[in-house]
Amino acid sequence: MRHRKAGRKLGRTTSHREALLRNLVTSLLLYEKIITTAAKAKELRRLAEKMITLAKREDLHARRQAARVINDEKVLKKLFDTLGARYQGRNGGYTRITRLAYRAGDGAPLAAIELVTAEPAKPAKKRPARKAKEAGARPKEARVSDKKG
Repeated sequence: MRHRKAGRKLGRTTSHREALLRNLVTSLLLYEKIITTAAKAKELRRLAEKMITLAKREDLHARRQAARVINDEKVLKKLFDTLGARYQGRNGGYTRITRLAYRAGDGAPLAAIELVTAEPAKPAKKRPARKAKEAGARPKEARVSDKKG
């Protein structure tokens, strides 16, 4: 039984799976949109969101933690300089997974995973209070007396 065992194995050994996910997260942060299988995209989302959360902290320890996962120094710089600032006002939900067609060779479901564009936070619009129409509204007493009982 797999109780309390999070994550997908993706048909690989642990070292192969970790290397695969490191390469995928590096590519996602570099290109901001990649196409892979749906299962890999769902696993990649977990790791990518953690990396962006680290980038929002902007301290040396966070940079070193991210460097353990991200293979490319150029991508690490982009993560901490631009992406961390882009999502500073957003609490999670940095990626979007869109399902695509099935792969021709083996029929695996494909998905595009991309970084969402961060819009500035908009103040909530207040709806005006509803007013009863002057001519068509019946008094409260009339509504109660219409009931039979």
